Amino acid sequence: MSGRLPARAGDDGGLATAVERPVSRALMLQGTGSNVGKSMLAAGLCRLFARRGLRVPPFKPQNMSNNAAVTVDGGEIGRAQALQARAAGVEPHTDMNPVLLKPETDRGAQVVVQGRMRGSFDARAYHRLKPELMAPVVESFARLKASADLVLVEGAGSPAEVNLRRGDLANMGFALAADVPVVLVGDIERGGVIAALVGTWELLEEAERALTRGYIVNRFRGDPRLFDDAHPILAARTGLANLGVVPWFDDAWRLPAEDVLDLERGGGVDSGGGFKIAVPRTPRIANFDDLDPLAAEPGVEVELVAPGRPLPGDADLVLLAGSKATRSDLDALKREGWDVDLRAHARRGGRVLGLCGGYQMLGTRLADPGGVEGPAGADDGLGLLDVETVLGGAKTLERVTARAWPDGPAAHGYEMHVGRTDGPDRARPAFAVEGRGEGAVSPDGRVVGTYLHGLFTEDAFRRWLLEGWGARASALAFDQRVERTLDDLAAHLDAHLDADALLALAR
Repeated sequence: MSGRLPARAGDDGGLATAVERPVSRALMLQGTGSNVGKSMLAAGLCRLFARRGLRVPPFKPQNMSNNAAVTVDGGEIGRAQALQARAAGVEPHTDMNPVLLKPETDRGAQVVVQGRMRGSFDARAYHRLKPELMAPVVESFARLKASADLVLVEGAGSPAEVNLRRGDLANMGFALAADVPVVLVGDIERGGVIAALVGTWELLEEAERALTRGYIVNRFRGDPRLFDDAHPILAARTGLANLGVVPWFDDAWRLPAEDVLDLERGGGVDSGGGFKIAVPRTPRIANFDDLDPLAAEPGVEVELVAPGRPLPGDADLVLLAGSKATRSDLDALKREGWDVDLRAHARRGGRVLGLCGGYQMLGTRLADPGGVEGPAGADDGLGLLDVETVLGGAKTLERVTARAWPDGPAAHGYEMHVGRTDGPDRARPAFAVEGRGEGAVSPDGRVVGTYLHGLFTEDAFRRWLLEGWGARASALAFDQRVERTLDDLAAHLDAHLDADALLALAR
């Protein structure tokens, strides 16, 4: 990573005002709890300071998410850090998220260190491993900082989780190890924000308090002046500086959701109309940002089907998304009776699309002889494609340019999977990647499986695909919409936060 980011040209509302360039500074946002909006704030601040001409890569020491992105150096990081890198105008790199936890069960996760799979660990085993991980975390941070003007660091969860303080990588453990100033973020939308800020402060140790400099109140609805009387109380209780009250940002849903909780709240799926795509919400659904460009189409409705509900009979397409634990999600899909619904949908002539783990489920058999994603074993698949998958081998992490087979439009995407899929339906590939066939198509052409993610962000490809499905395509420029939303978010934060004070706190 090298070079500097130019200020963007054009009418920017003052965001591109030149400032004195700091030298290798860092600032960390830590939350009073999970899902207080740290990721969105970090993305907006990355864009805000990039618009001021600073090189401002994001950094999250430890993230937990099954929504991941392939990096320029051939590894993987949390999707939120990839969005923040985009906001900053830099390529996503494994140093931006050196520890990524990808949950496979309620008590265990795959651990990715500096972009590479380290193995699967239950919670107790991971806590024993954590002391070994501080060195690569600090190493990645130091590399980023060496070529940056400002590193914006995002914590995970809350520093008030004192039962997890030993070996902490995500919050104060990292801040102390790297000597990074901290700003607390509280979410007023969930209520009790004063208690959350004061309570967090009370649970910090003295060395941690010395690093904590201010607070931000996020997601305020209504008149922010109603919070004016709270600032003296917070100052008296904590001594922290008020850095701003951020009103609710209405367009947050236009940005990719970080985790499935956001999907369940409607944060990641935009309801359109007309052509209906049903997506079973399996427990370990992964890389679900594939849905965003489809859901953004005004002529398309994406319905995330929750457990306990049948697949809608009026769906035009059933889309099986990626999965972090494919055999486990396949079992959950069968327990819900969705396999019966899916076969009925296919008999009625409905279309089916399987992405990555969803592709593996569509085959006749799914085997994991080495226990890569859970207990070793094998299961019958859904039988809608005549292919079999064996999990194992090195993980494929690659950015690709694909073309709809044999000579359709091209699109950029990425592969992120373990295992190999083969069988008669592979003779009808879905895509061409560097001259080779990729994916599989059923004899009637109505069931398609592919390992490729990210293709739907390409406007021309998405329109071609939707028209082939019989849907009404629009002139939506999806990437441009994301860029406008990041610009609007930066302007929103610039209006309601003291950006100069935040920059002055960094060191």
